[in-house]
Amino acid sequence: MPALGSLHDRLRAAPGLHDPGTAAARLGDVEPAFPPGFVTPPVRALLLGIADHAPFLWRLIAQAPDRFVALAGQAPEAADAAITARQRAAGRTGGTKPNLAAIGQVLRRNRAEHALLVALADLGGLWDLATVTKALSDFADASVGAAADALLLQAAGTGKFRPADPEAPQAGSGLVVLGLGKLGGGELNYSSDVDLIMFFDAAVAPLGENVEAKPFFAKLAQGIAKLLEERTSEGYVHRVDYRLRPDPGSTAVALSTDFAFDYYQSLGQNWERAAFIKARPIAGDRAAGARFLAELTPFIWRKYFDFAAIADIHAMKRQIHVVRGHEALAVVGHDIKLGRGGIREIEFFVQTQQLVFGGRRPELRGSRTVPMLGALTQAGWIDAAARDELAAAYAFLRTIEHRLQMRRDEQTQRLPLDGDDLAAFARFCGFETRGAFEAALLRHAGRVQAHYVLLFETAPSLSAEVGDLVFSGSEDDPATLATLAALGFTDPARTVETVRGWHFGRRPAVRTARARAVLTELLPSLLQALGGTAEPDAALNTLDHAFARMPDASELLTILLAHERLRLLFSDILGTAPRLAATVGTGPHVLDAVLDPDFVAPTTDPAAVAAQYAALVGSPADHETFLDRSRDAARQLRFVTGARLLSGILSAAQAGEAYSTIAEAAVTASLAAVERVFAAEYGAVPKGRCAILAIGRLGSRQLTAESDLDLVIVYDFDPEDRTTTGRRAIDAVVAYNRLAQRLYAALTVQTRRGGLYAVDLRLRPGGEHSPTAVQVRGFLAYHRSEAEVWEHMVLTRARVIAGDPGLGAEIEAGIRETVAQVRDAGAVCRAARDMRGLVAREKGHRGPLDLKMASGALLDLEFLAQALVLGHAHEQPALVGATADAVLEQAGASGVLPVDAAGRLADAYRLFDAVHHWQRLVGADGTAPSRGALARMATAMGVPSAETLVAQIQAERRATRKTLLGLRRATD
Repeated sequence: MPALGSLHDRLRAAPGLHDPGTAAARLGDVEPAFPPGFVTPPVRALLLGIADHAPFLWRLIAQAPDRFVALAGQAPEAADAAITARQRAAGRTGGTKPNLAAIGQVLRRNRAEHALLVALADLGGLWDLATVTKALSDFADASVGAAADALLLQAAGTGKFRPADPEAPQAGSGLVVLGLGKLGGGELNYSSDVDLIMFFDAAVAPLGENVEAKPFFAKLAQGIAKLLEERTSEGYVHRVDYRLRPDPGSTAVALSTDFAFDYYQSLGQNWERAAFIKARPIAGDRAAGARFLAELTPFIWRKYFDFAAIADIHAMKRQIHVVRGHEALAVVGHDIKLGRGGIREIEFFVQTQQLVFGGRRPELRGSRTVPMLGALTQAGWIDAAARDELAAAYAFLRTIEHRLQMRRDEQTQRLPLDGDDLAAFARFCGFETRGAFEAALLRHAGRVQAHYVLLFETAPSLSAEVGDLVFSGSEDDPATLATLAALGFTDPARTVETVRGWHFGRRPAVRTARARAVLTELLPSLLQALGGTAEPDAALNTLDHAFARMPDASELLTILLAHERLRLLFSDILGTAPRLAATVGTGPHVLDAVLDPDFVAPTTDPAAVAAQYAALVGSPADHETFLDRSRDAARQLRFVTGARLLSGILSAAQAGEAYSTIAEAAVTASLAAVERVFAAEYGAVPKGRCAILAIGRLGSRQLTAESDLDLVIVYDFDPEDRTTTGRRAIDAVVAYNRLAQRLYAALTVQTRRGGLYAVDLRLRPGGEHSPTAVQVRGFLAYHRSEAEVWEHMVLTRARVIAGDPGLGAEIEAGIRETVAQVRDAGAVCRAARDMRGLVAREKGHRGPLDLKMASGALLDLEFLAQALVLGHAHEQPALVGATADAVLEQAGASGVLPVDAAGRLADAYRLFDAVHHWQRLVGADGTAPSRGALARMATAMGVPSAETLVAQIQAERRATRKTLLGLRRATD
């Protein structure tokens, strides 16, 4: 009797019958060979189903009934492990004189036994899809490994190969065998090719004297394929496909790892990146294979989102439909792999999103389809309904695929063309009728197609809505000119000429065929989006200038084509924020962040922003690389902040906080980088400490998109031990001043990636005539006894943003003590007015919309707030560090100012500050902002027009001057 837990005892399913008479006759011919009592009702049902539907499986049973009995008498898991182990060991029989013919025979017999076992466990309802595909993949791994053992040992016998351990010839062999496709993903189907790539590392391969690596490993790869593919009366082991290697039409079947690495880094295509998602070492020196794949990680998983991958892989999918005739979703003759709603669409759905997002999300780098659907759901890229429907469809379609292949051991995914055959196949798949099978297939395929279409096939269809847009030929099309005018372009003829120039490749960015092809598809929706801006002609002109500077716009155009939200935002940027547009032009990947779910949930927490900054900078190998990466990181984070402000996600005040935290992160990281380099050269200052004090807008967390950084670099050390500890020892004062100069350079120097920040160090004690850095004792003593009132005003919004926490606490405590001194409030106000008058005489302003320097605007209100802090902080310490509007409101609440006046001034300050933020974002100075910039600012401020905004600003300035004059008269 069969053992407890055996396949025999656990059978719980069987295929339905289509031709019971024929099935019973076939079983009757074989049943006498089975032991008495063996054919129980579940076994009979399974045997009849196989006899009716699967000639390949029935032949395996009829040729060797005892094999079937033996398999049925074991737990299928144990039988799987035993057969796979025998397959893995088969290549080492015979040592260095292997009999390849005999080994091939063993491999084929093991494969036949394993194929029967997997089919029995699958059809009998014992194994789910994941278990089936894993068993098939593990067995294929063992087959390839056995063939590699046999061929390497044969080479060892002739002296061409010298393994370190003849019992394990693949270890240290220099041979790298990668499994790709379903094999690589551990999802091999029942009768499939095995997709292999073979590389070799000639530097470590233990080859015999005068043996060249390239021909040796090419011949080895050919021998492995021959051993596995050779067909005899016993069948074959596996069909081998080497065509996924680099440039298969002109390269050998085995390539050096050096060549492969160079190829993938310079010429690798997106489809190859997709293929390598599932790559894994399955034979050869697996450790070397793992190292090779690790080196390829930057090629496979790009740091930035790569939307070009979607377009490229979707083009492949469309070509499949065109070439193979799968335009429509059908049942009879339908290809369940390549057809509409098929397995390939599910795989593309997963793999393209992995390519796009996996560079930043390691959890999305898995090789198996269904688990990655779950990971995409957890990451927020698809919803649970998509996950469940696609996972169910995948299980259904893969099971149907296996049933197709079990019938005749054919690599096919096409459903029967004959109606009766299709009805029979439906029964084999467990359906009562052909109609029920067709309904299930159409239901699953329809769901797959719906999800696939949402991801891939949402290309803009705006041309019919927009109107005629023809840019070919040399004459302007009248209907196109009318369409452009209707869209809002004031000079349609110039617009046509600009766009025509793009198609002719007059700009570097659109000279490639790929860029122009995407541009053609994108133009209707892009022009419509540009037409929705305040100044479409200016927006188009900005884009044209960007194309003149960009080497290739393919990636940018592909991103815009795929996402309407980005088109609208980018058009807004082109029309109103040229500096942000330039950022996109130099690095389109900055748009990636707009698609991240976190875009609508910004944070200004310094620790969180510092972590984002550090992640973008990474671990550069040298200081020059750090400088480049720091500029890229700050540029990207500032771009995201500007985009959030444009999108209404951040208010102007919140944007000020965001810009400030980015600057803090940049200063902190730069200080740490400079200190590391400095310490390596000069050593450490004993008990030395350094801190960075921020003043001005950075100090009050109100930085704008274009603000300078006002910094003071403060240090301290042990006066009894003031020499650095390095090989080039220097005095501590000299050390900190050199460190300060290097920090200044790290923040300001122009690298190939541009600049980071403009930095002003002149507000330190002694100004530009004093050393770059100041010792803490001197800093505090200066402000206690020598500083003028205006210098104490500066301290009212000072804070430490980087460096030693202990020193920072001392500095801030000293500042609070200084600012909170008991003073004559009236004298402070008079000194502030005198200082404001001096600034007005020396610097003036650039026009009535210069909200920083013009009278009745920000500087007047900031000076008043700072004077109020100095005059009253000894009574109200909470005033220290508050923003100007908060100080003004508190002054009203405490009776220092009349409540009404304080409220009006605070409101005016918030208006001026918000408009000032927008001015800096859109690049509009106070002299002559463009009509488009003013219109965009008006929209942001919630007023109907640019004229209304200008009138409101002028009215507020007049009211502010009047209020300030009234307060002055009251205090005088």
